[in-house]
This record gives sequence, C-alpha cells and structure tokens, in this order.
Amino acid sequence: MKTQPEIIAFFKSDVPLFAGFAPGLLAKLVDGSRVVSFEPNEAVAHLGAEATHLGVVLDGTVAASFLGDGGERQLIRQLKPGDTFGELALMTGDTLVADFIAESRCEVLLIPVSLFQSVIVAEPHAVQQISRTIAERMKFVMADPARAAMALNKSEDPYGLNLKGERQEKILVINCGSSSLKYCFYDTTDESRQARGLVERIGIDGTRLKHQGSRPGVDEIKRELPKGGFAEAFKAMLAELTAKETGVISGAGEVSVVAHRVVHGGEKFTEGTLITDEVLAQIEALSPLAPLHNPVNIAGIREMRRLFPAVPHVAVFDTSFHHTLPAFAYLYGLPYELYENKRVRRYGFHGTSHHYVSLRAAQFLKRRPNALRLVSCHLGNGSSLCAVDHGRSVDTTMGFTPAEGLIMGTRCGDVDAGVLAFLERTEGRTATQSEEMLNKKSGLLGLSGISSDMREILKAADEGQPRALLALKTYCYRVRKYIGAYVASMGGLDTVVFTGGIGQGSAAVRALALQGLDCMGIILDEERNRKARGFDEVCRITTDDSAIAVLVVPTDEERMMAREAVRALSRSYITKVLEAQKQAPFLVEVSAHHIHLTQEHVEALFGKGHQLTRHADLSQPGQYACKEQLAIVGPKGRIECVRVLGPARKYTQIEIAMTEQFKLGVHPPIRESGDIADTPGCTLESPTGSVTVDRGVICALRHVHMTPEDALRYGVRDKSFVRVRIDGDRELVFGDVLVRVSPHSALAMHIDTDEGNAANVTTGAQGYIDGIQSEG
Repeated sequence: MKTQPEIIAFFKSDVPLFAGFAPGLLAKLVDGSRVVSFEPNEAVAHLGAEATHLGVVLDGTVAASFLGDGGERQLIRQLKPGDTFGELALMTGDTLVADFIAESRCEVLLIPVSLFQSVIVAEPHAVQQISRTIAERMKFVMADPARAAMALNKSEDPYGLNLKGERQEKILVINCGSSSLKYCFYDTTDESRQARGLVERIGIDGTRLKHQGSRPGVDEIKRELPKGGFAEAFKAMLAELTAKETGVISGAGEVSVVAHRVVHGGEKFTEGTLITDEVLAQIEALSPLAPLHNPVNIAGIREMRRLFPAVPHVAVFDTSFHHTLPAFAYLYGLPYELYENKRVRRYGFHGTSHHYVSLRAAQFLKRRPNALRLVSCHLGNGSSLCAVDHGRSVDTTMGFTPAEGLIMGTRCGDVDAGVLAFLERTEGRTATQSEEMLNKKSGLLGLSGISSDMREILKAADEGQPRALLALKTYCYRVRKYIGAYVASMGGLDTVVFTGGIGQGSAAVRALALQGLDCMGIILDEERNRKARGFDEVCRITTDDSAIAVLVVPTDEERMMAREAVRALSRSYITKVLEAQKQAPFLVEVSAHHIHLTQEHVEALFGKGHQLTRHADLSQPGQYACKEQLAIVGPKGRIECVRVLGPARKYTQIEIAMTEQFKLGVHPPIRESGDIADTPGCTLESPTGSVTVDRGVICALRHVHMTPEDALRYGVRDKSFVRVRIDGDRELVFGDVLVRVSPHSALAMHIDTDEGNAANVTTGAQGYIDGIQSEG
C-alpha cells in the first residue's frame, strides 16, 4: 500500500485534477482520506448510491458500467491509475450514474465529501478540470430515479427477455443429459410458433419421447422409442419438429442457429460463444471439472454439428453468469496453489436459471435489474442459491463441480464436497468412482433414507416419519441460512425468488424455508403461498406490506439459452462488420451552444410575421445557422449572443455545454435532441422582446447522424450506442455515442465544446466506430 509521500508524488505526476496544488493541501487531502483495496469483481460503488467520496484510482483498473436495457452490462469506461470518479454526483448532489467494479486487484483513495468541498472545489483550476472531466464522462444514464423509471417504461424490451437479434432467427436449443435430451424451437418472427420436447432413458430400455407443439393440448405427443443412443434420439427429435401436422419447420435447413447447454465453462467462457473446433477443444479440456456433464454436452454438440453443418452453433454455459464473483467469494480455505495450478475455486451453476429469474423478478416488480438486491433459490433435483447484487452474481452456494448435485454446495468441513471428489479423482479414482463416493457421502435429502424426490419426502414427513422430517428440516434450514448470509453480504435485500421444480411446486418447502424471517421484513401470506401457480406465472407470496417481496418465478432456461445464442450471433455479425469498416472514417463536428425556436417564439422575440434569416448552411441537409442571436437567462446568470438555428421547430429547445450550467444556475439533463420532458426552463431575450419557457434546456447527448445505408454499412441501428475513436494528438475513445438514423441525415458525429476541449478535437477531425455497446 502506498505511503503518504508516495501518494503525494503520484498526485503531482499522474492526477491532472491536482496539478498546481500546494504540497500542504495535498498532504491535507491524503491525511484526511483512506486507501481501500478491492479484489477483482468487487464493487467499489454502485449506480444510484449517494456519493460520499471522490475516488482516485491508485493502482489496478476499475470498470465504470451500467446494466442497460435488455439486462446486459454496458461498459462506459475503464478507469486506470490517476483517474478519478464521483465528480458529477458530488457537484450536483445526485446519486452515482454508474457501477464501479474492480477489474483487477486495485487500490483506491477515497476522499470524503467534506475535503472535496472545502479543499478541492476551492481551487479554480480544480473546478475547471472537474468540469472537463464531467463533460467527457457524462453518459446517457439519467441520474434522476423518476426520469430513469420513465425511460424504462418507454423501452420496448428493457429486460431483454424478447428474442431479437441482428436478423430473424429460427433457434433450436439442445440440452443433453447423461440419458436424456431436452429440446426447444423458437422463431424470433413469431414467438407463438414454438415447440419443445424430451427424449428420456436414452441408451436403456424404456426410451420414450414427449413432444409439445405450438398448440397446448392439441400438439402433445407421447411415444415409445426403440432402445438407442443420442444419434437415434436426435433423429426422433427432428422427425417431430418436421412432422406434417404438428411440426414447426419444413426441414433441417430451416433452422438458422443451434444453442447448446454446456455445464462448465471454467474461467475462460463468460458468455455465449460461437462453437469452432478450437472452442470445442477448449470445452473438452474443462471436462475434469464436470466429468459427468461436459463429455455428454460435447457428444451432443458433435452430433448436432453433423446434422446441421451449415448453421452456427453456440455454447451457453451454466457457469457464465457467476463469472462476476469476487475472489474472496470464490476461493476456498485451501492452499492458494490449488487455485493457481488446478483452478480449484467456486464456479457456481444453474447460472442460466438464476439470470433468467432475476430479470423476470425485476420485470414483475417494475424495477431495473441494477436496482435490486436479490436472492435466487433454484430448488430442484440439483439446488443452489445465488446472491444477485445490482444485476451481478456475487455469491452462490454450489461451488467447484456440479457433482455436488447434492444440495446447495454441501460441505465436508470447510471444503466443498465437489473439491474432495476432484482431489480423490486426481489421486487415482475414476470419474465414476469419485461421483459414486460423493453421492454416498453427501446430499441432504439422502438423510431420509427414503428418496431424493422431494414429493416422496413430503409425503413421508406428513405421515410422521422422523428421518423424512429431519431431511426436510435440514434442507429448508440450509435455504433459510443462506438467505440470511446473503442479506448480510449484500448489506440488504429487496426480493427473494423461488424457482426450479421444488421452488415452484412446493408451498410447504417455501413456508418452512422462510419461517422466522419476519425479523428481516419477510412477511409470508399463507394463502398466497398455497395458491401460487408457480409453473404458470410469477406470483407474489408475501403480504402487500412486507418490506421484502418474495416471488415464485417459473424458470425458462431454454428461452435464456435462445436469448444468449441470438446475442452471440449479433456480436459475431457486428465484429465482422467492424473488421470490414474499421478503416472507414466519418466527419466529427464540434457544436457550440445554440437555440431552436418555434415559429410562435420567433415572432414573440423578433416581431409578428418574422422569418428566420439564413446565415450559413450546416452539414445536416436543410438545417442552417441564422443571423438571429439571443441571450439565455437563468436564475444565476446569462449567456449572451447564442445563435438560433433554423428552420423553426415544433418545440423550443436550448442546448448548452455542461460547464455552462453553473453559469446559468440550472441543472439540465443529458438528452437526445427533442427529448425535453422534465427539463428546466429559462428566459430568452432579444433586443426587441423576451420569452420564458418552462422546459427545453438540455445538454445534447453526443451522437452520430447516419442514413439507413450508412447504418447498414457500419452494422448499427437507430438508437444504438457505440464507441467512437477520434484520431489526433490526444487520441480518445468516446463511449455512449447515440446513433441517429434518418434518410434525411448526412454522416457526421456531433460533440459539444466541452467534449471537444477535453479531447483537443476541432471540427474536421476523423472518427471511427470502435465498438458497439448496445443495440437499438
């Protein structure tokens, strides 16, 4: 950890904010602040939280990001040593506009708000630097919760649960178990055109198929199949999907993408991934971590690639949702060398289900996923709990290998039972022997000596069998214990979700698991709990006045896999387009403050019948700068000689730079042009009149104008957000650049004067699409 002299020297050389500060002031700042270390994936600060400190990155990297529409995390900027954060919130009193997550082990100096206000803001140079920083980093995420909620409600699919991608897709989802095949078909052009089925007892006597077509109760098929392997199972699946009366496709060639469930992705695979021979070899190399699962998944992938050779195949990993666990949550109490050499750590499973139900819960509660602290209880044949903090998995009960199958990461001492199996296997046991050993030594429902089926345990417990009661109480105790632990780890809780076969189907398990948690604000409504139709719809089972909502959410892992496949394809298409277009630049223009007027306000300011006078044409067709100029007057001050742009518009709008808000005494949001709801007003003065408007002052969101043909070439859509790299002596990448597509546009990027000054950019610079952050 850096000493005081080292931090002061660092401030002088690497932190522009403190350039010119006297040594005594720097010493005062350092002595009154504290250095905090953070592990990879640990949250430094959350979006929406009150700003209590100015952060200075001393070592390592911190990612500023947010959970955008569709439930996907969008990177705003990577903060490196010398970068600061929290300036805007401290200056305005609003909450933080991003999540700040440690990317690597890092050290951050936290300067309290009292020193920020009394020392830093008292220095004129520092205020100027803060203004430039705010202008550079301000993003389209709205700080005001009411406006954020309004934007959420207007979004077509804010939770990302609809299936949509760069093009129309017909998706076949495959989930291979040791002796079963689950499959689902989705058509993104018509979501009612679905089918799903199950082939079970593959390779043993009694093989049978269940198939459900688009019409429930009409297209339901059950048939016995000859004993066979996966090749025969896939053949039977394809026959049902293409059947003349009940099928949903005409043939294999109609499928455009196949999504495969893969249980273990290790540390390498953190999102859905297009399958290549190289990727398949890497998945195979992870088989020691899931010896009963990955080999079966791989066999299914190979057979499906043979049957569908002309379409892309995507692997979706059970572990990927948990890649955000910080090191202190995923490491075991074992020698660190076991992690370094054998990657022994907590990985987490059921991630597809936990991710899905967290989005569905947010949708039901009408909250943004990044505004919730949630515990997801996936209870079924295999069970696990997951702590989801602001949209990120931060802890989970199932650990090293899914062989814990076991319930909620049953432990032997301080070591996950799956770790014991792995270590015994690496010392000479076969995978099967290790799994047999594990199943004999572990498993909560096995305590009953009756069954591992919860329905039979409940029946026996109802009959008063002591070991069944013990197994049931032990199972529910574990759920209750982990809920409490996760409340403590997240510093609070908004909702608990029950899902999976037991979580959705057993009111008794839910009631017993929540027993005694009224002390935490969970008040169960017994009638709601009994009547919950957990396999059909999202149900709230707590009272209306319960501080914490408990929901029963039907999981849909197959839909989530289809969603991830579509997104993996979109990333692939975009990558190819960017590769082709990375040398295709476009014009960057710096826009000074300006005013758009309605014709009514034109006449009120310049006289009845007055028409705006063209001074010079602008780059966008049909738009021009006018000879007319006005003064903008705010509560605190005024800005003289601001040019009016023509032609007249439907609404009057005043666009200023972020640094000008202090001069006027107003606090305008960063908005797309035309979006003036809930914005501040001002007075406009001309030599002959004045007009006061109650809204219309904004800071314009940086944007790129494109025609539809331009958008097609660059692989973007209207309302997409992209990163733009601008060449120059201070090359800079601007994030969150809005794409505005119109047939009446000319290709050009617009930034304001603050942004231009921060990057030393002038009109005429060249910009390049550097990446796509979110799709329109």
